[in-house]
Amino acid sequence: MNAPLLVQFLLCPLVLIALLRVTAPYGRHLRPGWGPALPSRAAWFLLELPALLVLPLIVLGSPARSAPAAWLPLLFWVLHYTYRTLLFPALMRPSGNTFPLLLVVFAWGFNVLNGYNNGAALLASAGRGAGVFTPHFVLGGLVFLAGFAIHCQADNTIRALRQAGGRGYRIPRGGLFRWVGSPQYLGEIIQWCGWAIMTWSLAGLAFALFTACNLAPRAIANHRWYRQQFADYPRRRRILVPGIF
Repeated sequence: MNAPLLVQFLLCPLVLIALLRVTAPYGRHLRPGWGPALPSRAAWFLLELPALLVLPLIVLGSPARSAPAAWLPLLFWVLHYTYRTLLFPALMRPSGNTFPLLLVVFAWGFNVLNGYNNGAALLASAGRGAGVFTPHFVLGGLVFLAGFAIHCQADNTIRALRQAGGRGYRIPRGGLFRWVGSPQYLGEIIQWCGWAIMTWSLAGLAFALFTACNLAPRAIANHRWYRQQFADYPRRRRILVPGIF
């Protein structure tokens, strides 16, 4: 295992512990004391931009880019990060919310590291002549697309709650919100588990693990916040996994 990949694996428990102790200060958990801040739309665009650029530049800059094991997973990656970098911020309701610049910098660092590791893994797979019509590739692709659909549907439900010009929060309902408080995070975790299966790589595993370590504490914090803010919040609604957690 090379050093960049080892660093990414080591970040997983560190991030999990840190975020269980301190909730990241953005969105409903925004609070002062975290230094300079950017408008939310600009922040989301900037923090996701390295992810949209780094892996594609690595793959497309290599002679192995014509191998299906390189360019086909790349399409899945670009699908997700085009949504997160361009469409998601564009669809945000106008608001005065801000996002700490410090978190954007942290995200840049991780997205560069993660893009490098996964780009290198795709090129290594292409160099071995890996096929794309294998059971793990097909299964992983289907899991990825299912997670992406869950993620986008949950985002749309949350977006629809906020009337134009409104700044308050309401309880999201419908879809997987019937059973869990943060299906958008569940969908993203499912996506990157699908990516790990599809690419069958340590880099994919590291990304899936990091995603869970990053988003599970956020889902816990959101669940706790809704219960504190809304007396009618559904008591049987789980945090992240229907019927389990």
